[in-house]
Amino acid sequence: MVGVGTSATATSYTQREVLDAFHIDDPKIRGVFLNSAIDRRHLTLPAEDAHGVRQPEPQGDLLDKHKALAIEMGAEALRTCLKRAGAELSDLRHLCCVTSTGFLTPGLSALLIRELGIDRHCSRSDIVGMGCNAGLNALGVVSGWAAAHPGELAVVLCSEACSAAYAMDSTMRTAVVNSLFGDGSGAVALIAGGEESPAAQEGPRVLKFASTIIPEAADAMRYDWDRTQGRFSFFLDPQIPYVVGAHAELTVDRLLAGTGLRRSDIKHWLVHSGGKKVIDAVIVNLGLTRHDLRHTVGVLRDYGNVSSGSFLFSYERLLDEQVTAPGDHGVLMTMGPGSTIETALVRW
Repeated sequence: MVGVGTSATATSYTQREVLDAFHIDDPKIRGVFLNSAIDRRHLTLPAEDAHGVRQPEPQGDLLDKHKALAIEMGAEALRTCLKRAGAELSDLRHLCCVTSTGFLTPGLSALLIRELGIDRHCSRSDIVGMGCNAGLNALGVVSGWAAAHPGELAVVLCSEACSAAYAMDSTMRTAVVNSLFGDGSGAVALIAGGEESPAAQEGPRVLKFASTIIPEAADAMRYDWDRTQGRFSFFLDPQIPYVVGAHAELTVDRLLAGTGLRRSDIKHWLVHSGGKKVIDAVIVNLGLTRHDLRHTVGVLRDYGNVSSGSFLFSYERLLDEQVTAPGDHGVLMTMGPGSTIETALVRW
């Protein structure tokens, strides 16, 4: 992993400002927002009408918003990532774009190649609709591509315009979702056989992946058509933090099996900022401390849940902290619809 970059939309809101923007007075819903461990999120809200009301946006407008924001944030994150990797757009040989907050054909990878003037022969792939876990799914796929093309630069880009996936109302069904997600994009650059480059000295080597799907909880996290709203709407079962927590140990033990490593040997934990209760469940079930997940907690506080790219925001913060040392091991963990838990083992 030779570079990382993140970006977000221009405007951020406190939780109280979001509640006030939609004139939400229900004390239960306000409690969900104000007890979320989130200070601010980057959002692109619908404009106020002549009466100061922010009307729900038609699905077509939401898709337009997704396209514009995903390209804008994705381009910035990609440029930042390549700069950190000491590379140029002309060095890029494979671009994998991940998104779950809108549908595009042609995909985001093709749109970014056109927008940024990337070589038209650049290999590309798009992972659409897998949800918050998808960044690690993409990392696994692109690691395989990199291994098959040693010395060639690949980038995984997660661009999530969560503002385009909201069904804004004052119901409890949408309260948790509307209190949680924010706009953000994260990118990570990969190269096989590039260990001698200066950029490679900062980042770790990807060693192994492990995945767990929980079929009996397949409907606990879903993004489907809400007939009442006339648009797509995301649903989160209140029990999902406990489902994730109960399976976190199983997944990590599978990841570490055969490596000679114990959980206590892992120096760095980079976990998806899925929400306060999800983070707490992972801490309890894996026997970690809040310091172990300080970057996860910090990203949730400052950005909310930015879906598939959340773990890259944490990874960037870890690198900026400059506390890693050669030989350190780290675990990356994401979770999302399916219900699924994805993990990766890395070593500096």
